[in-house]
Amino acid sequence: MPHPHVQPRLNTQCAPTILPMSTHAISALSPLDGRYAAKLAKLRPAMSELGYMHRRVQVEVAWFIALSDCGFAEFKPLSPGARTYLLSLVKNFSATDGLAIKDIEKTTNHDVKAVEYWLKAKFEARPELLAAQEFVHFGCTSEDINNTSHALQLKNGRDQVLLPALDGIINKLREMAHEFAAVPMLSRTHGQTASPTTVGKEIANVVVRLVAARDRIARVQLLAKMNGAVGNYNAHLSAWPEFDWEAFSRKVIESPEPLGLGLTFQPYSIQIEPHDYMAELFDAVARTNTILIDWARDVWGYVSHGYFKQKLKKGEVGSSTMPHKVNPIDFENAEGNLGLANAVLRHLSEKLPISRFQRDLTDSTVLRNMGVALGYTVLAYQSLATGLGKLELNEAAIAADLDASWEVLAEPIQTVMRRFGLPEPYEQLKEFTRGAPMTRELMQGFISKLSIPESEKTRLLAMTPGSYTGKATDLARRV
Repeated sequence: MPHPHVQPRLNTQCAPTILPMSTHAISALSPLDGRYAAKLAKLRPAMSELGYMHRRVQVEVAWFIALSDCGFAEFKPLSPGARTYLLSLVKNFSATDGLAIKDIEKTTNHDVKAVEYWLKAKFEARPELLAAQEFVHFGCTSEDINNTSHALQLKNGRDQVLLPALDGIINKLREMAHEFAAVPMLSRTHGQTASPTTVGKEIANVVVRLVAARDRIARVQLLAKMNGAVGNYNAHLSAWPEFDWEAFSRKVIESPEPLGLGLTFQPYSIQIEPHDYMAELFDAVARTNTILIDWARDVWGYVSHGYFKQKLKKGEVGSSTMPHKVNPIDFENAEGNLGLANAVLRHLSEKLPISRFQRDLTDSTVLRNMGVALGYTVLAYQSLATGLGKLELNEAAIAADLDASWEVLAEPIQTVMRRFGLPEPYEQLKEFTRGAPMTRELMQGFISKLSIPESEKTRLLAMTPGSYTGKATDLARRV
């Protein structure tokens, strides 16, 4: 394999030389594990196949230890040493362990059974555990392990990676809202000049939306079930009919880690947990992403209008042919990746709650793409954070835009005219301002002729497009 910075030679006689397959990121099919691999290092331990295996081992170990404490004559409580050893298998789970499980799967052709066999193999030098090995996966269907593992993956991916990345954006936007709270800016409703606002207030609008959206993501309860093949504890009760298996299952699921799973108990299910909470979570993330697509497009427009400049980075190229360009690529990348994320998130939320009769397998392969959806989301959040860090406000351009838009004062003038009962104020301003360039002199000339109290006339004459911002500054400062 050539050095990653060395281009492969081309065979000029026919096709390009084909590089051998390798584990280098450049050979990855998905850009999440190729071009952007380093950017998603924090998400990979939770949402990769290795992360999935890790959580399966965690669930099997938690269930096994809990069974030993049930008081069954056939399965005595485990010694402290055995418990420490089992928990160390979870804590120290590595890529080597994951590959060993994959090797077992070549024979079993069943991924959960491979985890069970791997765990039992770890008991071989420990007589206490070896004697109790058939209590590994006791009473469980594969989905008891899978659904809990998926919930643990989402718990880690959401709480440790996605929400902190979103919080970074919210915090940066809040800082900007406060910093630019009093900087007046022309609004552009329908793309046309409109009542002025402030830069900070427009950013504050986004902050408020994102805070509410973040709360919706964080509030989703991550549900799990461990109730057997069709949700009725059939196998469990065949072994110990008098034991309260439902209460036991709830305890394992809801007890804090590491001896429990720290999730929320789902009492009713078919073979699979219904996935309604997943749909709720993925919809909440998609709605958040939609807000950020809206914001990314607006920032792109503000850069285009010159309201924001972008800090230069030495050596960076904006265009391969136009040397002057500094493109808003971070916001463009964010928009593109948010769109990809939402496409996968929406398929997940629409498909996962549907399962034929007591179970079909269509959810299994779809669920393996949770990391793809969250990966594109986190990647987009990183692009937005980078882009926001490059922005510099161009107050001169914003002020010039305001000064060229005196027509926006038609609104306050006609509103004051209404207050004092002047005839047809809207119609008068419409006739005066439409289709004609407005200047300070023209607007103040119109005001001077109004039959309103002198104090009001003085107030209107002192007004400029930059001062006509209502409560925008206060609203921005208190966000």
